[in-house]
Amino acid sequence: MEFDYVIVGGGSAGSVMAGRLSEDPNTTVCLIEAGGKGRDLLIRAPLGIIGMVHGRGRINNYAYRTTPQPGLNGRRGHQPRGRALGGSSAINAMLYVRGHPSDYDDWAAAGATGWGWSDVLPWFLKSEGNARGASELHAADGPLKVCDQRSPRAISQAFLDAAEELQLPRTDDFNGAEQEGVGLYQVTQYGSGPRAGERCSAASAYLFDHLDRPNLHVITRARVERIDFDGRRATGVTYSKAGQRTVTARREVILSAGAFGTPQLLQVSGVGPADYLRQHGIEVIHDATEIGENLQDHLDFILAYKTEDTTGLGLGLAGTRHLIREIARWRRDGTGLVASPGAEAGAFLKTDPGLDRPDIQLHFVPAIVDEHARKLHLGYGFSCHVCVLRPASRGTVRLRSARMKDAPLIDPAYLAHPADGEGLLKGAKLMRRIMDTPAMRKWRTREIYTDGVADEDLMHHIRARADTIYHPVGTARMGTDAGAPCDPEGRVNGVEGLRVVDASLMPTLIGGNTNAPTIMMAEKISAAMRAGRG
Repeated sequence: MEFDYVIVGGGSAGSVMAGRLSEDPNTTVCLIEAGGKGRDLLIRAPLGIIGMVHGRGRINNYAYRTTPQPGLNGRRGHQPRGRALGGSSAINAMLYVRGHPSDYDDWAAAGATGWGWSDVLPWFLKSEGNARGASELHAADGPLKVCDQRSPRAISQAFLDAAEELQLPRTDDFNGAEQEGVGLYQVTQYGSGPRAGERCSAASAYLFDHLDRPNLHVITRARVERIDFDGRRATGVTYSKAGQRTVTARREVILSAGAFGTPQLLQVSGVGPADYLRQHGIEVIHDATEIGENLQDHLDFILAYKTEDTTGLGLGLAGTRHLIREIARWRRDGTGLVASPGAEAGAFLKTDPGLDRPDIQLHFVPAIVDEHARKLHLGYGFSCHVCVLRPASRGTVRLRSARMKDAPLIDPAYLAHPADGEGLLKGAKLMRRIMDTPAMRKWRTREIYTDGVADEDLMHHIRARADTIYHPVGTARMGTDAGAPCDPEGRVNGVEGLRVVDASLMPTLIGGNTNAPTIMMAEKISAAMRAGRG
């Protein structure tokens, strides 16, 4: 088979690339996805995240593990990644967050030319279909449906009241003129129509309604084994599905396999640190020393509490009866607990008032989320999560073997830089102040995992329990310096006909969740490609 473009990975970026490039009827596109079709009930029902993110059974989830982390007492972390059309947007908490405008100005200043805030805002707007309507900072007619939560829990409102007791600023829009504040998250969810209450994954937004295009060919449950080259030019890919097959790209191969899959595929195919590739018996196509370097992720720490409230998620007879009623409610009108993103409320806050932007993010969940819901607790509860928004630690993605079927070696190097531990400790202390207000004490019966409030006690718990909040980026960063793996249009330096479009490209983490920025990046790059500018 031969196409103009072959896209590897149907996640947040790949779905956008396939949908946008195939809008031109004279352009042929092949999208190859390792997972399924991304339309099952667990994906469409927002609360289905609890059946997928833990990774047991690997339902729509690669369920990777990290290497042992010295900063976390040698523990191996859990790394969920979506495995279906829609990718991680099919298994995430649906939070629509762009990050702080200065994050993008930082990109541009560091050499990612054309990626400053004024450059990227139009592409956020092009993607966004916000139920609140259009404004200077929002758009209403984009394919990615964004809306207010349909029926948040009362305890989430109590979290907002608690912050108010501490005189923390309130906000009704984390993507507005000022990010700082405490509020309810907007979500990528259908707010009306026949899909009301369902998740709007990137595939649902950009792909599902266009699968009948004659110039778009989508292959699911197929694992790409390598990029094929003629000299230094990428000519297509070899993939496995009932045997090995090849597909040819007349113009480009586009990698949208994510911050773990993209560097793994590049290295397996001979693009990466030459000496390292030779150790695995891989023929070197291009010595790209930074492929797989620069891994950044948000390390998450939770405080968890028991409650007598049974309207959230928990293990008990009353809560089970309530959940059954809520399932029926969601199927009837798309509202209720099943429509919840889980992380209903949150905050972007400064641990030092002298900072120029928030340095920590909170996620408030009306359930005890312990070890990604891998460790269950009888009864009912709630949890609050904190992460440092711009970690200084840098990790790597390396090969376990020269075969794509073997998961890569993922080393986020959590807390390798002292500033990250210091920041997380400050954030945990601020989070505990919120949890200790009268507004929250009315809901809690006891705290789980506490043996004191001293700094050393909190750091003990951070090292014993902290793990990812699912935002890995940076492993094929874009830039204009000699070491950058990709240029600012995602083209892989040193070879031809090969481009990266996913969170691997981000030079640094943005201050927030990464789904909306990844979609924005694909909108921007696909438009440049169609216009012949990139």
